[in-house]
Amino acid sequence: MLIIPAIDLKNGKCVRLKQGNMDQETIFSDDPVEVIKRWRDQGARRLHIVDLDGATSGKPVNHKIINRMVLSCEDIAIQVGGGIRNEETIQGYLDIGVSLVILGTKAVTSPHFVSDACLEFPNHIIVGLDVRDGKVATDGWSKLSKHDALDIAKGFEADGVNSIIFTDIGRDGMLSGVNVEATAKFASQLTVPVIASGGVSSLDDIKSLCAVSGEGVAGVVVGRAIYEGKVNLAEAQAIADKFSEQQ
Repeated sequence: MLIIPAIDLKNGKCVRLKQGNMDQETIFSDDPVEVIKRWRDQGARRLHIVDLDGATSGKPVNHKIINRMVLSCEDIAIQVGGGIRNEETIQGYLDIGVSLVILGTKAVTSPHFVSDACLEFPNHIIVGLDVRDGKVATDGWSKLSKHDALDIAKGFEADGVNSIIFTDIGRDGMLSGVNVEATAKFASQLTVPVIASGGVSSLDDIKSLCAVSGEGVAGVVVGRAIYEGKVNLAEAQAIADKFSEQQ
């Protein structure tokens, strides 16, 4: 299981939000390039970048700094999301060395876009589902749709997405613990790998997710916990690796 550090960008800075609320941000660094290098140097095998301004505006906003970040870590897999609403943007990110592109709002509002993207960019498309009480939220988590998360995920699975990020937005940024039960239940009903996200607060959360990795949980995005030192990235990945070796 991969431990994937999250780098959320707002106004060119590295921030973390509480429950996706753009008005409740904590700035962790003015230099996202330094941050991405830090996680790489601590052993991250994949990194998760989100353009928060892009997610709310519907188009990339922090793409210049993302370009610099990717170029500074060419030896590591990077997944990027936030404001990706057309194939030109996908191509642009892949051209600079991004490994995986995350579709969120556009995937929910225009499911056919996911199918087209998977055909044009095979194995490069991830769908991020931001879920509250089983329903999917869109537009930077500001709108709650009527779509059932599992139903829509099965459609994306059929389209051939690389994986699905399952974010419990009720817990994201709250350090309240991962919703392991909901994540495992979601993953167990799919064949595509699921990446957990939201609420990681300690190494116990990592261990709990490792315990359900057999249900299809292939990784976890970790944010505030690693920035505040509650989870050591290298130690967390070592725990995940040891668990995999024992299976």
